[in-house]
Amino acid sequence: MSFEIRLPLFEGPFDLLLFFIERDELDIHDIPIFKITNDFMAYVRELEHLNIEVASDFILTAATLMRIKAKMLLPRTEKDEEGNEIDPRKELVQHLLEYKKYKSVLSDLALMEEMRMSQESRGNIEEEVLQIANANHFEYELQDLSLYKLMRVFGKVMQRYDEEQQKPKHTVITYPYTIEDQKAFILKEVVQRQRISFSEITRTFPDKIGMIFNFLAILEMLQLNLVGVEVGEGFNDFTLTIAEGDANQVTQLHLS
Repeated sequence: MSFEIRLPLFEGPFDLLLFFIERDELDIHDIPIFKITNDFMAYVRELEHLNIEVASDFILTAATLMRIKAKMLLPRTEKDEEGNEIDPRKELVQHLLEYKKYKSVLSDLALMEEMRMSQESRGNIEEEVLQIANANHFEYELQDLSLYKLMRVFGKVMQRYDEEQQKPKHTVITYPYTIEDQKAFILKEVVQRQRISFSEITRTFPDKIGMIFNFLAILEMLQLNLVGVEVGEGFNDFTLTIAEGDANQVTQLHLS
């Protein structure tokens, strides 16, 4: 007669180590490395005896346990920067605690998966969403919104912004001049001084726009026969005078 021996299968080496710790009620923060290494190696040897293929992670963990066991047999101990002895089991304990934390939520996740698999998806969702969108006047495309689409929209907005910044800009400046004001100023000077040169007027209003307004005002007053012009030598300047025969009219306009 032949006997069949069935060994419990574990999902990984950490699952097996946690089984040993819980079975023997060991302190996970102070693992008896000699005992747990012997138990682990006995399980691996039993798998090999039954011609069961041993996974590489089991072999790696066995080698890690043997290395820790060898370090603990040596009298020389490693120390950290502060001079404290480094426990060779520290890294293994951290991995076990991390694995135990994730394993504790596996049952809850499995239950949630089972509940979700027992549910059926609702029908007519797209039609209902479209009706809601039409009733509230917002874009139905929002349901298909994705990070890629958002990045494309952002890129287009930035491109339009750059194009707007590069467009030529025209600045309109309002100057404090009018033809009527400059006519009144020039007429006042002509009446009071009898004669005034154009260069004297430009010194009062030295900017380019001021000279243009003054010149246009002079042209209009010449057309209305309010002032006269005497051209100086070299034609570099001219002098304004009261128009001949219209002194009374000019004086009355100035007084008004």
